[in-house]
Amino acid sequence: MVYKIVFRPAARADLKALYSYIAKQADHRVAGAYIDRIEASCRSLAIFPERGTVRDDLFPGVRVIGFEHRASIAFIVEADTVRILRVLYGGQMFPKDWSAE
Repeated sequence: MVYKIVFRPAARADLKALYSYIAKQADHRVAGAYIDRIEASCRSLAIFPERGTVRDDLFPGVRVIGFEHRASIAFIVEADTVRILRVLYGGQMFPKDWSAE
């Protein structure tokens, strides 16, 4: 079974903010390549979504995988869909209220 990948608005906002941050620190080419790799990592969850660390302490059903030692991808698996909730970079804290995600 191949799962559908859906980026929640908060995850899209995280990616845009991360792109802007990296583009200011390096350049747009570097930022674009990094975001492309994160998105590819998220899309790879379509084949094997039951990976990562289950973090029920954050929110029931949330799983987290690391990305290149600097980012964390938080997602949830529902029926035939993987919902990317957040993409947190460089030690950002997980949200306290996931219902707003």
